[in-house]
Amino acid sequence: MRHRMEEYIKSLQLLIIKEIESLDGKKFEIDRWEREQGGEGISCILQDGNVFEKAGVNISIVYGNLPEAAVKQMKSRNKEIDPSKGPHPFFAAGISIVMHPHNPYAPTIHLNYRYFEINNKDDKDGTSKLWWFGGGSDLTPSYLFEDDAIHFHKTLKDACDKHDATYYPEFKKWCDKYFYLQHRGEARGVGGIFFDDMDRKPAEEIFALIKQCGDAFLPSYVPIIKKRMNMKFGEEEKHWQQLRRGRYVEFNLIWDRGTKFGLQTPGARIESIFMSLPLTARWEYMHVPEKNSREEKLIDVLKNPRDWV
Repeated sequence: MRHRMEEYIKSLQLLIIKEIESLDGKKFEIDRWEREQGGEGISCILQDGNVFEKAGVNISIVYGNLPEAAVKQMKSRNKEIDPSKGPHPFFAAGISIVMHPHNPYAPTIHLNYRYFEINNKDDKDGTSKLWWFGGGSDLTPSYLFEDDAIHFHKTLKDACDKHDATYYPEFKKWCDKYFYLQHRGEARGVGGIFFDDMDRKPAEEIFALIKQCGDAFLPSYVPIIKKRMNMKFGEEEKHWQQLRRGRYVEFNLIWDRGTKFGLQTPGARIESIFMSLPLTARWEYMHVPEKNSREEKLIDVLKNPRDWV
């Protein structure tokens, strides 16, 4: 499973880079790196493009020993890991994508899928003691276009339904709950799907779901970005986009578990972890959108998540 997950995320990375470069007209910068403690990755970043202010398509394959802080985080997720019996060898492979368009009418998108193992340190064959998959994809618009939200959710629902009709409604609720700024009382965006610690079915079945959902990235997003990337906008719309990006930064730095885990892992590659942040963002004291404005319409949806399909 380690090797197959690695092969899949590398092939998906190449496919998405090729499509986004065709759309934007600018090439990604390819940054291959190695981790001293074990592992490697490929960070592909596009900055100041024609369509995207910043886009990142990263993969990482890392291994080594879980530090105590990471063990505590796993235990908080009900993983049976005894810190006193460490060190705990681990393996993790994943793909992470975030795209921030220039146009305020074009939404930001995020995707992450990963496979994780904790191994038996005394087993010469390196058999896994614990394993699970996790990930998801969500859409974060600055301006609400209901057709875009419906298309995005329908594409993800179709991918999930090919494996289990209960997945989409469960993962949609999980996404609404996870990508939520508790200190603001609002969701980060219009949601999508999210799941973690997925090990309740055979690994082969979950891996098939991961591939189906990963392959849904381009059809879920490219039609939306093509509709919105050339829409006319002014300073007012750009100003609002900057404020919404501030919220995006707040979630990633305060609440996101992946960011926290990455920062707690020895040899963490900070640039790759923070590639999800936009180039520009804005914070204003006590900013409130005007009554009955397009901006207020978005806030209403963020405070009251909808079922889109």
